[in-house]
Amino acid sequence: MLFVLPGMIVLGILSWVYVRYQNASFIAATFFGLKAAMLAIVIEAVVRIGRRALKSRFHLVLAGASFLAIYAFGVPFPWLVLAAAVIGLAFGRSANATASSPSTATEANDYVIDRMVENGLAHHLAPKWKPAVRTTVACLVLWVGPLIAASLWLGSDHIVTREGWFFSQAAVVTFDGAYAVLAYVAQHAVDDLGWLRPGEMVDGLALAETTPGPLIMVLQFVGFVAAHRLPGSLDPWLAACLGALMTTWVTFVPSFLFVLVGAPFVESISRAPTLRAALSAITAAVVGVVLNLSVWFALHKIFRHTAIRSIGIARFEVPAWSSVNALALLIAAAALLATLRFKVPLGWLLLGSLLAGWAAWAWR
Repeated sequence: MLFVLPGMIVLGILSWVYVRYQNASFIAATFFGLKAAMLAIVIEAVVRIGRRALKSRFHLVLAGASFLAIYAFGVPFPWLVLAAAVIGLAFGRSANATASSPSTATEANDYVIDRMVENGLAHHLAPKWKPAVRTTVACLVLWVGPLIAASLWLGSDHIVTREGWFFSQAAVVTFDGAYAVLAYVAQHAVDDLGWLRPGEMVDGLALAETTPGPLIMVLQFVGFVAAHRLPGSLDPWLAACLGALMTTWVTFVPSFLFVLVGAPFVESISRAPTLRAALSAITAAVVGVVLNLSVWFALHKIFRHTAIRSIGIARFEVPAWSSVNALALLIAAAALLATLRFKVPLGWLLLGSLLAGWAAWAWR
């Protein structure tokens, strides 16, 4: 609760202000600058994750294929994760068949851990199935209980219930941080379901970056705005609050389930080269997904209009070059230079972009 609550309260207040005063020119000017900074931050994330994940030509090809699959063919993010895992497992097995013996460092690490377990110094590294099953059952009840309650109270088609099930799926496939799952949420909640407009998704990410807590809190913003827009029989503000609470709950409870149940098994998993290969393949695929997110942000921030082009079964969203927003492009380029070249801290980057947005508003 202490981990989640500060960001949840701050973002809840900001979400209310955003929905209530969204059309005010001053608020629009604020987000004009912040969204330019968010484009730079997402591109920086692509570079950072890529340096860590793209260790070979195989990973580079996998990242490229992942980007093409989600950008041109609209393949859902969970299927990309599953495909990358299967490919990684297959690649890991073939690589292990011809691999040399483990490195000295790996053998030394395994030896130390084995001695610690034998001497009773690392009980937490010795997996025990009975506590794991007990913890799994308790967490699953906490996870699914509110979903069942919402279904019985509001019905399975109500926005709060639908958000609960949808963001539960998103939580399960959150690999390598918030940026990857944001691509999935943007693809489904914006393009498929119409819960938010494209610009609002970028606004939510900008708000989440200014609050304490993890960036994944942006999903709370999505839940708030979507439920306010589609309240059903409820008061819009009550629906928004319930949507935000449901979204936050199903986003974080699964993560604690994975940690509490999986922690004792981490060392066992880390010794399995095949599983390591699967996880590295997923991370490489995530690079392509986050690259798609940066392209999506650029299309909806730098250009006022976009169009869909089809080549066979592939569908591309392309910009209308005559609709380029020169001021947005200028601020985004400056923010990108600041973060990649000069390593400007996040707080100063957001503040500079905010001031640039206000200056552009005053100049206009």
